[in-house]
Amino acid sequence: MIQVTRKDSKESVENLLRRFNRKVQQSGVLATAKSGQYFERSESRRDRRLKAIVRRERKADKIKKLKLGR
Repeated sequence: MIQVTRKDSKESVENLLRRFNRKVQQSGVLATAKSGQYFERSESRRDRRLKAIVRRERKADKIKKLKLGR
């Protein structure tokens, strides 16, 4: 559970809410909840993971080529 307390008594509710929202986004709680919202076949889950791996490798290769070009 994510908890946010006021830094001091003068902190506004808007700032408190902004810090709470930022912590929720960084923790990934909403992303996991949304991913479980609909049923997904295991084959499509595997395909999505493989595509993500390929994307990461391509990005790493692209960055490596840019660094070598200096």
